[in-house]
Amino acid sequence: MLTAAPVEKQSVIGQFRQHEHDTGSPQVQIALLTHRINDLTGHFKVHKKDRHSRQGLLMMVSRRRRLLEYLKRHDEASYRKMLDALSLRK
Repeated sequence: MLTAAPVEKQSVIGQFRQHEHDTGSPQVQIALLTHRINDLTGHFKVHKKDRHSRQGLLMMVSRRRRLLEYLKRHDEASYRKMLDALSLRK
């Protein structure tokens, strides 16, 4: 499984966190998943037959979709802000 370097991960967390010690809010989780999804998308351009990693990618996309739906139900303004910040379409 591809993982982000700790420096990249900390920068993503720093950009989307809600308070100083925030590492698990939906906003941070969505941002980290989006970062990993984008990395895997580049991986698949080179390795077209990597079916096992593709299954992991689909699970990450599903988890991100569920987190976005949760955020939409509980905080519409934050949901819109996340879509704009991550260039996601809904």
